[in-house]
Amino acid sequence: MQIAILGPTASGKSALAVAVARRIQASVVNGDPFQALKGLAIGTGQPSPAEQDAVPHVGYGLLPLSTRPNPADFGAAVRGWMDTLPEAVLVTGSGLYLRGIWNQLTTLPDVSPALVGKVRALGARLGPRRLHRYLRTVDPARSAELHPNDLPRIQRALALHLATGGRPSLLLSGVAPVPAVWRVLRVQPTRERQRERVAARVAAQFAAGWPEEARRLKEAGAGPDLEALRPLGYDLLLAQGLPEAELRDRIVQATQAYAKRQATWFRNQLPGMPAWDPDAEPLERAFAKLGI
Repeated sequence: MQIAILGPTASGKSALAVAVARRIQASVVNGDPFQALKGLAIGTGQPSPAEQDAVPHVGYGLLPLSTRPNPADFGAAVRGWMDTLPEAVLVTGSGLYLRGIWNQLTTLPDVSPALVGKVRALGARLGPRRLHRYLRTVDPARSAELHPNDLPRIQRALALHLATGGRPSLLLSGVAPVPAVWRVLRVQPTRERQRERVAARVAAQFAAGWPEEARRLKEAGAGPDLEALRPLGYDLLLAQGLPEAELRDRIVQATQAYAKRQATWFRNQLPGMPAWDPDAEPLERAFAKLGI
């Protein structure tokens, strides 16, 4: 039996994963590629040292910032971590990387380096938001999954479209049913509570020193890596001249939009998956839905 706890950021899935791991004497395994990177502990919400002491945690803060995660390679790494453990509880909010972990990625066509270069040049000239609007005209489904500022993924989607003439969302689709050996549970508060949870999480991250974490990374020369990876919020933290209140509000808005896209993906791509509301249902109800 393998267990996966899924859901949007700040939903409470990590706390549930710890509770499940305690109940079945398992380790918590990270399925989020950004939480696997070194140096991003506060901004990506990696479990604190105290939380990691409560039960064994695997896959957090291991990879250098020079890593460029992709779903297939990261999925293979996560499966490798799980293979070393007698019992494991996977936790992730990334649907695409979950496909990689479950080895359900479709084979994507090759895109020529020349075409990739043209799309990157187009992005540099027009900016991410105009490129995102263009993607929306050719593939509304894929554009809805991507933040308008997520230039690398927007460019990859457009390169796939231009190389094949098809919609990237169809090329990236085809998730099989939940593998038979997995028991899954989606953590999903109500929409209003989800928004409140995001705001509280961002406030806690600021109190824990997230701006200082971003500055230390920049001073250490990690600016190019952060620009390439685009982890949520760091671009705003490193921008010049934003008052802290405005900065926090903008990060909250961006995170809420991201959480909405995550929740939509899980509802649409895994429609039969049971859900648990951490604000309305007792913990025992989550255990019952997982059959543990």
